[in-house]
Amino acid sequence: MQDILINWTPQETRVAVVENGAVQELYVERTLERGLVGNIYSGRVVRVLPGMQSAFIDIGLERAAFLHVADLHITVAPARNGAGSDAAPVPPIERLVFEGQTLTVQVIKDPIGTKGARLSSQISIAGRLLVFLPQDDHIGISQKIGSPELREQLRSRMNALVANPEEGTTGGGFILRTNAEDATDEELAEDIRYLRKTWSAIRECGFASAPGTVLHQDLSLVERVLRDLANEATQTIRIDSRSQYETLKAFGETFTPSSVRKLEHYNGERPIFDLCNIDEEISRALARRVELKSGGYLIIDQTEALTTVDVNTGGYVGARNFDDTIFKTNLEATQAIARQLRLRNLGGIIIIDFIDMTREDNRATVLAEFRKQLARDRTKVTVSGFTQLGLVEMTRKRTRESLAHLLCEPCPTCEGKGLVKTSRSVCYDILREILRESRQFNPKEFRVVASASVVEMLLDEEGLHLAALSEFIGKPISLQAEPLGSPEQYDIVLL
Repeated sequence: MQDILINWTPQETRVAVVENGAVQELYVERTLERGLVGNIYSGRVVRVLPGMQSAFIDIGLERAAFLHVADLHITVAPARNGAGSDAAPVPPIERLVFEGQTLTVQVIKDPIGTKGARLSSQISIAGRLLVFLPQDDHIGISQKIGSPELREQLRSRMNALVANPEEGTTGGGFILRTNAEDATDEELAEDIRYLRKTWSAIRECGFASAPGTVLHQDLSLVERVLRDLANEATQTIRIDSRSQYETLKAFGETFTPSSVRKLEHYNGERPIFDLCNIDEEISRALARRVELKSGGYLIIDQTEALTTVDVNTGGYVGARNFDDTIFKTNLEATQAIARQLRLRNLGGIIIIDFIDMTREDNRATVLAEFRKQLARDRTKVTVSGFTQLGLVEMTRKRTRESLAHLLCEPCPTCEGKGLVKTSRSVCYDILREILRESRQFNPKEFRVVASASVVEMLLDEEGLHLAALSEFIGKPISLQAEPLGSPEQYDIVLL
């Protein structure tokens, strides 16, 4: 069973999904840094790149957004490539868009790092039960909805509702979301009307707005809790703000009536996140090392290109033999890794280095368990299996910043490297710099300003080398300790 805790403040909203007392998912949205995924803009093409089959679009953000030809809605079907060909080739992007053109586009990936937002001109608008595809005409069914018979029944009902709309509004395709499985025709019809009206308002706004204008903004994180996170397994949805509770209740009564009865206002004395030690979980989710209950541990390193996860036995020696110890550690790690991917919102390419297993059946069991644990993820994941080097390659769709990138910034001391030079290395840098400057300048004295640890080493262990250098250049060298920002920083003053 599942509980959802919402901590709301004017500057930040935090949501934790808790199952059996353990935090499984974390979501953070800041008022000044609100995510853009789902927002629809009137954009202007600023540059077309035929070599990348992409275009840069100005939607009013600091960096231009990115539109690939695969995400471009083509209004006219391209000509077929020769007789008997089933697949129609997509025209090159330079024949579809031009600089200065105005396009209605939707953000499908937030700006991440130095990359701008990823866009699509294939618009989709999510409702409570349906996703509306205004430029399409087909009816799709969520893959999580059960039997083929039920899927066909839902498709037939939707075709009838779409073909006989109320209020004279027609057109567009729909995808039934998982929570539409038990919906009545009246509920589906209501969602159809709401989504079509929303799209009509977006189009009218687009005709009258300049490029860079927001035409439609996705729901806030608090509202998305009811639309996207709450399900049949959810027992309670507790929020610690009375005003937001009332707002969310009114929203739920209109769009998600089934979730309203689960909504509660939390007014306890303890902060709501203290109920499940969620702040401690957030701190642990920012750490490089993750402890396993058996005594093993994970090492998680996030880089620009990919994320690596290394599994180690640590102090676990509980199994009958070494092979069993490795197997049980890897099995336990599958659950921990799947949970950490959700907690940290790690996306892109992920490489997992399980402990080497000699038995093929053990490898198959670990991989099957890993896929089972990943099946709970709301985000699309793809697992490729073990490589020849014994690594598991996988991808997880990245739509927003990871938890670490959202809450942290590179260390100003090490500049994000995670390492600083030793005091001895800095000493040798200083000695080389003095020798270099002595060949260009002729001061009376060289004064070294450095951190206390470096000065101490120059006076003690490296004192002979400093004295020898002073004798070689024929100039005195004095030392001055200062509390500098980094142990690598130093200055050589010519007196």
